[in-house]
Amino acid sequence: METNNTEIYPIAIVGGGLAGLCAAIHLQKSGKQVILFEKKHYPFHRVCGEYISNETKNYLTKIGLNLEKLDIQKISKFQFTAPSGRSLHYPLDLGGFGLSRYTLDNELYKIALKCGVHCQTGTEVESIHFEENQFKIQLSHSNQIIYANYVLGAYGKRTKLDQYLQRPFLQARSPYIGVKYHIRYDYPKDLISLHNFENGYCGISAIEDNKYCLCYLTTRENLRKYKSVSEMERNILWKNPHLKQIFLEAEFLYDKPEVINEISFSPKKQIENHIIMIGDTAGLITPLCGNGMAMAIHGAKLISEIILENFDNREAVEVQYQNAWKNYFGFRLWAGRHIQSLFGHPVLTEFVRYFFKICRPALGIFIQSTHGKEF
Repeated sequence: METNNTEIYPIAIVGGGLAGLCAAIHLQKSGKQVILFEKKHYPFHRVCGEYISNETKNYLTKIGLNLEKLDIQKISKFQFTAPSGRSLHYPLDLGGFGLSRYTLDNELYKIALKCGVHCQTGTEVESIHFEENQFKIQLSHSNQIIYANYVLGAYGKRTKLDQYLQRPFLQARSPYIGVKYHIRYDYPKDLISLHNFENGYCGISAIEDNKYCLCYLTTRENLRKYKSVSEMERNILWKNPHLKQIFLEAEFLYDKPEVINEISFSPKKQIENHIIMIGDTAGLITPLCGNGMAMAIHGAKLISEIILENFDNREAVEVQYQNAWKNYFGFRLWAGRHIQSLFGHPVLTEFVRYFFKICRPALGIFIQSTHGKEF
């Protein structure tokens, strides 16, 4: 396994979010030694809506997560509001649950450690070379070299590795930024709300410990116009009376919000120089669809099963994974990109709300188009 500063593993995973941790646990429990690199130390916050579709529950239980002990909040209702404040309510057939990434990722990390995954936290990967049918991984600020038969890229929406790999989606700048808070507020725990405002939308749903996740997507131009996040919120988000009430009455639990820039919804390749991308690294669904976390978990399951069935046949692994990704997620990502264009404009969003109000089955079709079945 180790010679001087060189180590060899069957599988290396770069990134310890949902996709990376779930794949690490699945593969390690199935007999493949895994090393996982995460540049931060658990637990930590991520910009994320923190709503998880119930399609994930069976799989999370199978890999060892006891959801009932984590104070998950069961969510079965959906509310949609236009910037004017006019609203629409709809029941969620499959539903989901709320749980913070701070808690969920940390619990998965503990499971990974317990089952034997070699987790290197506080460690950033500098470069990945594929040569002689093997990967050579160079770590930042270290002379340690890791070799692996397979590398899974699970490092999120964008990092320096994307630049190193010269991934095409970086060629066009993205106008989107994401902002997240945890708050305490008097709000229904079984409800997830999507409150629209000019050039953006904001989700709020319950998580553990009597808290709520408040997370919104907007544009870099909105922030540039008002110079600060707080001023942008007052001048843009507060025009929706639901959001104004939340911001005025809620207890905000962060000293400052979590913010991420350059969120790209452009199509991405699932294989880059034989590195297999999973989770947001493979493709990012628009947040309004509320299915990004479930897709990350499902993607981890897919690639784990494919690797275990075809470990000695790299070509089969890559072909089967790309086909599976397209089959399960391709339409959802396409639908999310096009559906997002209907939101963020006051008149158009109001029209969409009115249309769904008089044609409620269409809203059910919209929700189903961005979600999968239990796996």
